Amino acid sequence: MLERAASLVEWGAALRRAGQRSQAREVLARGLDAAARGGAQPLAARAREELHIAGARPRRDWTVGVEALTPGELRIVRLARDGWTNREIAQELYVSIKTVEGHLARAYDKLGIAGREDLRRVLDAEKTRVPTL
Repeated sequence: MLERAASLVEWGAALRRAGQRSQAREVLARGLDAAARGGAQPLAARAREELHIAGARPRRDWTVGVEALTPGELRIVRLARDGWTNREIAQELYVSIKTVEGHLARAYDKLGIAGREDLRRVLDAEKTRVPTL
């Protein structure tokens, strides 16, 4: 896993140096994701630096999986998993139905699922999150 992450970061850096910034950002984001999942903090830091140089502003180290979800997306997918309708979620969170739909669509993409029926399987495998000080 770490070899793959290192290879992606090197490849992305080479693409950036060759002037292919858009393609470099995609490869570097995948490298950052792999480095973060593997716990390789120095490699993740290098990937973030290369991404900044390539013009990206990564907000998260992960691009896929539950860890990639924003707090808003996570809150909405948990309610959807528990059987709430989009209208009920929108009313509960004081947002529009369109906002709920957008958050769900982005979350499905990050989670690699097709719809609501897959949320339970994906979220039940979610890591236990421990609050830090």
